[in-house]
Amino acid sequence: MSDSLIDLTRSIRSFADERNWEQFHSPKNLSMALIVEAGELVEHFQWLSEQQSCELTAEQREEVAMEMADVLIYLCRLSDRLDIDLLAAAEKKMRLNGKKYPVERARGSSEKYTAWKDRP
Repeated sequence: MSDSLIDLTRSIRSFADERNWEQFHSPKNLSMALIVEAGELVEHFQWLSEQQSCELTAEQREEVAMEMADVLIYLCRLSDRLDIDLLAAAEKKMRLNGKKYPVERARGSSEKYTAWKDRP
């Protein structure tokens, strides 16, 4: 993990430790909290058009930023509890995605790679 992500994870761990929250931070509970926060993020976009979702007011951007922060915090906490290097996992996943979605097949397409099985 990068120094900043390591520092953030340490800060989150310290925050939880100071409050004796380790007992509540099982991977199951953290993954559930993560999805709740992701749902709260989605709520900000639920009834917006594509264009409106790209043109948030300053207040909307701040609210979205705080929900994104919640998602990141829970994701960092979960990775800490499971001893998973998020950056290494993300880099590995990007390499795998590069194989699943080669530029020559995926460029400009939103189709999932599984839809290509019957086509060259």
